[in-house]
Amino acid sequence: MHELSIVTSMISIVRENMVRHGAGRLNKIKIRVGEMSAVEPEALRFCFEACAGGTDMEGVILDIEEVPVMGQCLNCKKEFQLTLYLDSRCPVCGGEAGGYVSGSELDIVSMEVE
Repeated sequence: MHELSIVTSMISIVRENMVRHGAGRLNKIKIRVGEMSAVEPEALRFCFEACAGGTDMEGVILDIEEVPVMGQCLNCKKEFQLTLYLDSRCPVCGGEAGGYVSGSELDIVSMEVE
């Protein structure tokens, strides 16, 4: 379960930033997890709660935004959601997607502190 190592790294990054900015108590961490990131949001949440229990992170809200896979049409440049392993044709003009615009993210977006 690589989510455990992701959570321990995330907690370390959050703590470093709190010290750097002189932050008080942490209330919430917002993260973005892309559909193609190979990270299971519920496993991530479970690992976070397990790691946070009995520490200063206990009770912190982990807000996970799941990001769908989006592509961009090579012809009309319209962005559209891709269904993995299925047709990747543009719903506007029928052109092919030229690559992924989003869906591989694994980012700490923000921290809410007192």
